[in-house]
Amino acid sequence: MKTPRTVILIFLVVILGLSSCVSRKKLTYLQYLDKSSDSGFSLGDVRTSVTPATYKIMPYDNLYIRVLTPDPQYSELFNVNVGTGTLTQESAGLSGYSVDVNGYIEIPYVGKVKVDGKTLSEVKVELDSIFKNYVADGAVTVKLVNSAISVIGEVITPGRFLIYKDRLNIFEAISLAGDLTVYSNRQKVQLIRPTQYGPIIKEFSLADRSILTSEYYYIMPNDIIYVMPTQGRSFLANTAVYNLFLTTLTTALVVISYFQIQ
Repeated sequence: MKTPRTVILIFLVVILGLSSCVSRKKLTYLQYLDKSSDSGFSLGDVRTSVTPATYKIMPYDNLYIRVLTPDPQYSELFNVNVGTGTLTQESAGLSGYSVDVNGYIEIPYVGKVKVDGKTLSEVKVELDSIFKNYVADGAVTVKLVNSAISVIGEVITPGRFLIYKDRLNIFEAISLAGDLTVYSNRQKVQLIRPTQYGPIIKEFSLADRSILTSEYYYIMPNDIIYVMPTQGRSFLANTAVYNLFLTTLTTALVVISYFQIQ
């Protein structure tokens, strides 16, 4: 018969093994619809009808602005020369216009232009109107240089990622980081979004289908996505301690059993 100490050892091993397992349910996206939500959708007919918000320029943004005219000499008056090579994120930043703390950019021969709180389209319309006073048949291009997001926490490859599309959703953003790890808490994902009035934090569940109708389903430039860990991650971090404890306990029981047999 097994001694009581051996039974206790087996019990501890089983308990520790179960505590380190992650159920399939915790790893599945879009499992259910929150019954308390006011979306009005049933489980089977959730539709992505939400309209993504349009990014509004804020202080410390960097705008890439190019004025093209039939006469290159006029274009050079307003454009910073960064060489003839391919446009990159770095060169666009060097040739861009930084938005100051008061929300203005300063353009040579034009002066300060208020851009804070405006969309890129609104800034383009305003600059088209301004440059008509200087050049005829000019075309203005306006882009956001700092168009990037950060994904941190329990993802495979956390980091900062450039985005090149306007309708990037939360799942596409996570895919840039290689998906979530098995120790991520899909019920507690936080989105940190800078605004003109300070950062806001929204916590949501990726297992809840109502995220598809949320205003935070689409990602904005400069958003930070933080994926929280589960309790299993804490267990994994202490695996070495648990192994040492089990090894010591096993050795002690073997020694005690040996002397009892003797």
